[in-house]
Amino acid sequence: MRMWYRLFKYVLIGPALLVTCRPRIVGRDLLPSTGPVIVAATHSAFIDSLLLCLVLPRRLTFVAKSEYFDRPGLRGRMQRWFFLAAGQTPIDRSGGDRAATTLATATSLVSRGGAWAIHPEGTRSCDGRVHRGHTGVMRVARATGAPVVPIALRGTERVNPPGRLMWRPHRVDIVIGFPVPVDQAMADDDLRSATDRLMIELAAMAGRPYENSYAERRPQAPTATP
Repeated sequence: MRMWYRLFKYVLIGPALLVTCRPRIVGRDLLPSTGPVIVAATHSAFIDSLLLCLVLPRRLTFVAKSEYFDRPGLRGRMQRWFFLAAGQTPIDRSGGDRAATTLATATSLVSRGGAWAIHPEGTRSCDGRVHRGHTGVMRVARATGAPVVPIALRGTERVNPPGRLMWRPHRVDIVIGFPVPVDQAMADDDLRSATDRLMIELAAMAGRPYENSYAERRPQAPTATP
């Protein structure tokens, strides 16, 4: 799968994204070049995770909703293969044991020095706001002691509007914030407030209002093929 990740990044998808998005990165040096790290990013377009995998030097492993991996038939198998090859792992957004299993996988990855990435909102925001985040990002940070690096993406919703198959050329800004240290002695009751502070910071970085409610889940997005 590592070979496919590099092919997607440098040959099959990356060049098309570079031409279409013309990404401009602010704060590139704030992402640790080695060691365990958690990337927490805003989410307003299907291409967000693909773009971050393209422009950031670290090999990122994202979580993606389990629906992308569970579809039956040939199309479902191809979609599952694509997401796994692109470095994504499924998470069940209904919570419970399956979500806990995914977070355990993320904890193992980060503990081994990897870079785990997540959109804490859990789904795309389609109203121009940054919404309340789920606490999984802080649970993994507490378990591993890894810093959380906030990243705001600006303009991806113009490139890849919800429900649109085709990409539209538009400049995208990627703003990387200072790493946020997480106290491993944090109590469970503090996970919520720590996540809220992270989302408020992401909203400020994105230049978008913060909404203290979860983003509404939207219908299935089209495939990521340009």
